Amino acid sequence: MSQRLPTLFIPHGGGPCFFMDPPPQAPHLWDQMAAYLRGLADAVGQRPKALLIISGHWETERPTVNVGARPGMLFDYYGFPEHTYRLNYPAPGAPELGLQVQGLLAEAGFETDLDAERGYDHGVFVPMMLSYPDADVPVLQLSLQQDLDPAQHLAIGRALEPLRDEGVLIIGSGMSFHNLRTLRGPTGDAGSEAFDAWLTAAATAPDPAVRDAQLAAWSQAPFAREAHPREEHLLPLMVAAGAAGTDRGRRTYSDHLGGKALSGFQFG
Repeated sequence: MSQRLPTLFIPHGGGPCFFMDPPPQAPHLWDQMAAYLRGLADAVGQRPKALLIISGHWETERPTVNVGARPGMLFDYYGFPEHTYRLNYPAPGAPELGLQVQGLLAEAGFETDLDAERGYDHGVFVPMMLSYPDADVPVLQLSLQQDLDPAQHLAIGRALEPLRDEGVLIIGSGMSFHNLRTLRGPTGDAGSEAFDAWLTAAATAPDPAVRDAQLAAWSQAPFAREAHPREEHLLPLMVAAGAAGTDRGRRTYSDHLGGKALSGFQFG
């Protein structure tokens, strides 16, 4: 009998970072994140029937489900070594699950679209090449809404919660800090610590109503806009938290990248 699966908010790094040489001045820059992602399947324990991934790299006017049977690769990064444009993650799609997701969202009042052509973006294939390297678990990708409304993304997550009892692992793939302008320098280090502390307290709040209310008002947090000038990399957390239901969150990843605090979370 399958047990209810958790939901996750994971960091996916920068471009194809795990598949290229690190900068000489920081040879271990990605080691801790890579180790976390490699340990994800063991941490979940149960083998999922499918992965439902919400990436910070796909936005549409309405929630859109990738229902391709064999999605290709979408190399949506620029200026990296040539070999990183030959990476391959041939995981099968999950079109039947896509129709189920569409139905659940319709019941919750969301109009959705289907896309059978889009490939896996790097918010999907880069971390999953570490977490599920055999590419034998079907993957379904769901887009963010372009309005970037946190309450709407929490509601999308709540609509998807029943899938956790059917062997579907719901993964929000983003970054808890995503300000590329300050990432490589000392500016903003203290602010990132303050925001990370606030985010951890909100995501791990014992009362799910309090958690969701705080996450919906994330932009009022200390140094929120310094951490996320634009919030597309944070909103996958909202979907994961919404799908958590009454399950409490816990921080499962804590690191620093370029001096900026980063976290990842598991619910359930």
